[in-house]
Amino acid sequence: MLIETRDFGQVEIGEQDAIHFCQPIFGFENLREYVVLFDDEISESFVWLQSLEDPNVCFMMVDPAVVDADYHPALPVGAAKELGGEEAVCWCILTVPGSFEQATVNLKSPVMIHPQRRTGLQVILDGDYPVRYPLMKNREDTGSC
Repeated sequence: MLIETRDFGQVEIGEQDAIHFCQPIFGFENLREYVVLFDDEISESFVWLQSLEDPNVCFMMVDPAVVDADYHPALPVGAAKELGGEEAVCWCILTVPGSFEQATVNLKSPVMIHPQRRTGLQVILDGDYPVRYPLMKNREDTGSC
């Protein structure tokens, strides 16, 4: 099926690529159908979560291992039940306020996607996780990402 996207124009996807969100992204409660898009020119660690219901809604996400190798949040039991299992892939939403160097990552509320069931949700984790963790923090501190 052909979809309209915010960042990539028209894109052809298979119906099997659609992801149904059991719980919506916070602030976007009326949107439940998404697709994960990749850009071949950018690292596989960055993806776009494009709404299938509103072409203007798209979230850039990052593999949290790129941001903090020690970040391994446990999927809450209720979330695992809604997703249909614990085999979820964890992504964190990026916010880019101006330049990419100023980008922050929401480690408090990751997006979890069950790849086989094609279900997803955003969870709020217990614990002291930052909502605005600097994406480039590791580069500044250690010179590498």
